[in-house]
Amino acid sequence: MIEVSQFVDAVQQGGVVAFTGAGISTESGIPDFRSPGGVWSRNRTIYFDEFCRSPSARYEYWRQKSEAHRDFVGAQPNVAHQTLVKWQQQGLLQCVITQNIDGLHTAAGTERVLELHGTAREVQCLDCSWRDRVDRWVEEFLVTDLVPV
Repeated sequence: MIEVSQFVDAVQQGGVVAFTGAGISTESGIPDFRSPGGVWSRNRTIYFDEFCRSPSARYEYWRQKSEAHRDFVGAQPNVAHQTLVKWQQQGLLQCVITQNIDGLHTAAGTERVLELHGTAREVQCLDCSWRDRVDRWVEEFLVTDLVPV
């Protein structure tokens, strides 16, 4: 473990990387995944290989995504997200590495964000890698009850 003075020196030299997880976004109304009542306790995990081979798994994925989209679409960055932006603007923070998929670091204005698990705010075509905002695809699923192709 480093001493406080070593940490202060690193901050002053702008060599700090912030690692964040679910706790930073719960104040914004985003549920976490692992706690009792969290997303994983309410939904079955759809793994990529199952998604690719099973129409029912794709439907379940889109059902879950549409449900979660309600939480993400209205969420706003909170004081913690905004503080990281300020630190970056002051040259105290190099980048943010997050496990979160909510996109709130980017929405807050943070530059240089690595989203380890991707983002819930976009979708990507498995054939050509084309990307798009998720909103219209969720709306299409909710209206038609058909998995987007």
